[in-house]
Amino acid sequence: MTTILIIVAGILVTALLAYAIVNYVPRKMHWLISVVLIGLAAFLAYKINFEIQKPIKFNKEKKVRYAKVIKRLKIIRDAEVAYKKVTGNYTADGEALISFIDTAKFAVTQTTNVPKTVHLGGGITKEIEVRVVDTVGYEDVRASFVGRDYKNMLQIPDTDQKFKIEVGVVEKIAGLKAPVFEVKVDKALILKGMDYNLVKQEKEAIGGEEIRGEYVKVGSLNEVSEDGNWPPFYDKGDKKDKK
Repeated sequence: MTTILIIVAGILVTALLAYAIVNYVPRKMHWLISVVLIGLAAFLAYKINFEIQKPIKFNKEKKVRYAKVIKRLKIIRDAEVAYKKVTGNYTADGEALISFIDTAKFAVTQTTNVPKTVHLGGGITKEIEVRVVDTVGYEDVRASFVGRDYKNMLQIPDTDQKFKIEVGVVEKIAGLKAPVFEVKVDKALILKGMDYNLVKQEKEAIGGEEIRGEYVKVGSLNEVSEDGNWPPFYDKGDKKDKK
């Protein structure tokens, strides 16, 4: 919109100057007017190019900033998933989560099918297989976070603030409740210092190739979910790392 206004203003100014030159400016002064017009044209060209490049640079920079935040949200999510696997619940205590990674262990289990004879009565029996789960060892939770900066996962990149972890319970079906967690950060904080109007538009994104809503977040307090609200674009690096 700003670019269009600049172009329209430039056309109007040029038309007015042309009229003024023809009707009011002495011919011997036309050379000076030409210099002024060339300077004005150069200025308008610069402004138009600046307005065109502004959203392009904004989109490039926002993706870099979002990627940093999402990288840490993924670590927090994986830590919460591990915590729930061991304890049965999520935790809102970020420092306790870091300590958990350093000290906790996963139980390594082995599932086998064991034959069992079932007596049906009257001397009749039936052979069935019963699934038995045995613990065969333990594995450090920390092994799942090798190469990941989990010690600093609570720090929101390029800010002096930390992520706030919220936990709760939702009812999946009548009478069955499940623990949930959510970690979110306002886009305005991540994009601090960038163009106000473009940040405002970004907070109104509805999805697609953009991160929907006002926040970059993972998990939900309203439904059972461990997903983030970002598009697959931000997960491409994960696939490469796994390879």
